[in-house]
Amino acid sequence: MKILCDQNMPYAYEAFSRLGQVTLKPGRQIGPDDVRDADLLFTRSTTKVGAGLLEGSHIRFYGSSVIGTDHIDIPYLERRGIPWCSAPGCNAESVANYITAALFSLSGKNGFALAGKTAGVIGVGNVGTRVCRHLSSLGLRVLRNDPPVQRRLADAGDPEAGRYVPLEEILQEADILTLHVPLTNEGHDMTRHLLDAAAFGKMKHGVILMNAARGPVLDTDALLAALENGTVAHAVIDCWEGEPSFRTDLAARADLTTPHIAGHAYEGKVNGTAAVYRSACSFLGVKAEEPFVLPPPPLPSWELDGKDAKTEIDEEALLRPLVLSVYDIEADCHRFQKICGLPERERASSFDKLRSTYPMRRQFDATEVLLKNVSARLGAKLQGLGFKVSQPVS
Repeated sequence: MKILCDQNMPYAYEAFSRLGQVTLKPGRQIGPDDVRDADLLFTRSTTKVGAGLLEGSHIRFYGSSVIGTDHIDIPYLERRGIPWCSAPGCNAESVANYITAALFSLSGKNGFALAGKTAGVIGVGNVGTRVCRHLSSLGLRVLRNDPPVQRRLADAGDPEAGRYVPLEEILQEADILTLHVPLTNEGHDMTRHLLDAAAFGKMKHGVILMNAARGPVLDTDALLAALENGTVAHAVIDCWEGEPSFRTDLAARADLTTPHIAGHAYEGKVNGTAAVYRSACSFLGVKAEEPFVLPPPPLPSWELDGKDAKTEIDEEALLRPLVLSVYDIEADCHRFQKICGLPERERASSFDKLRSTYPMRRQFDATEVLLKNVSARLGAKLQGLGFKVSQPVS
């Protein structure tokens, strides 16, 4: 059995070689000639999977080791009768870590507190739900917007539907807006350019805007205008229109810029490989024997003494170095900014290289925090952010 995998899937060879002969190749370079004689195909989001790739092939099963599906022509796979899977939720905690680290970076540099601000989370699926937990743990008021989820809850008579608010209300009230929607190009819930000039015109002045969803959910020109007139005070951009190409004018203007790596914590990528491996084993009717033993984290422990933390602002000052030591988001931004002066073609290839050679980053839950003199409130924040703690919260 011939199996073709994106080489950026950790443990891909170790897992899939149990099923057949494995070939690894960069995802964006996978073409029709590569898949023609393959039986199984496993990729991440950089490979466009549809007729252009698969027509004339013998692919029996396809697996995508990421959350999103906008790179997959699902109707084509269904017409061809090709079973497929994705990995919903695999990197949700990784993205939540990214949002938390970005906020601690911004608040530290600009001298504002997070507690007490209103955050609007647009898109409350696997990722958005984790982001809500992180933000609530930090003392923010969280407003949720997700019309498809709200409708499903309402149809089921679930009172949780009442926790969701219209987009217009979020735009008017939120101090922080963070996007976690899939990219959809049509229909009642279309998200392409969900935030356009009209949406920016309704926003609270001085908002912080964060996009770790898909690039085209933001209208780049409208965002630049909003940054210019002060509607958006700070922008954090991980996803870009036209990837792997990207707008250098936005890269120069945003506060934190990264090459679509919010979900690239090692756990998230391994979870994606594991999810499609299990699905492939189920398809083939074989037992999954998973070789996914993660290495020790770079920062296995951290001692935190909360004796001087009397207020939530003090607590944020204690948490900031912990969060930014486990995930140095500013280093990611620095690496990205170094490629911005390259010619466009080199920028695009360098964007992909930053993703494929991304250094190991571990999630917050890989670090144990050794607590001393910690209040119940601060302990709860640590647990809400996912850190392991060395003693029960008192």
